[in-house]
Amino acid sequence: MAVDPTCPVCRTADIVCGKWTLLLVRDLAEGNTRFCELERSLTGISPRTLSLRLRGLEEEGIVARRTYSEVPPRVEYALTEKGRALLPIIEGMRAYGSRWLGADEECVDAPGSSSVALPA
Repeated sequence: MAVDPTCPVCRTADIVCGKWTLLLVRDLAEGNTRFCELERSLTGISPRTLSLRLRGLEEEGIVARRTYSEVPPRVEYALTEKGRALLPIIEGMRAYGSRWLGADEECVDAPGSSSVALPA
């Protein structure tokens, strides 16, 4: 897709419209999450794809990766302020899907989420 660097809609779509990206943001809205938890919640995503999506979101400043020096090593992912700013988009998609597409109120794959906690 050719992206017009001056168009905010094009730039945003370029970042968030990759397969799995918005679902990752949805799941990370719950707080710090480990790789294996994300893999479990996103049924069908391959570890390679998950790793690539997380790396891309990290490069965009949407996700922060924190490594703990433990044995075995522990890595957690969390949304940054820039990432949390995407949550109203996800809420809008949830409302649209419920109203216009007949989708259920609660996402089956999202751990404990019937709605995303929006930042205050």
